[in-house]
Amino acid sequence: MSVNSTERLGLFGRISLFLRQVMFELKKVVWPTKEQLVTYTAVVIVFVTIMGLIIAALDFAFVQLVLLVFG
Repeated sequence: MSVNSTERLGLFGRISLFLRQVMFELKKVVWPTKEQLVTYTAVVIVFVTIMGLIIAALDFAFVQLVLLVFG
């Protein structure tokens, strides 16, 4: 049975390897510009607001229907 190279590392060696891999992966990330970030944030806020209003309207309609049926 072969021994994996990460199994030979101690706790601090594995943590160090993990952090180095995280830093390497973060260098590959394409970060949005400030304008893109503002646009995406606005889109999310508008979408969540619209969905909240739709859910609130449906909730109100169902409450009125239940009150009408069960009085």
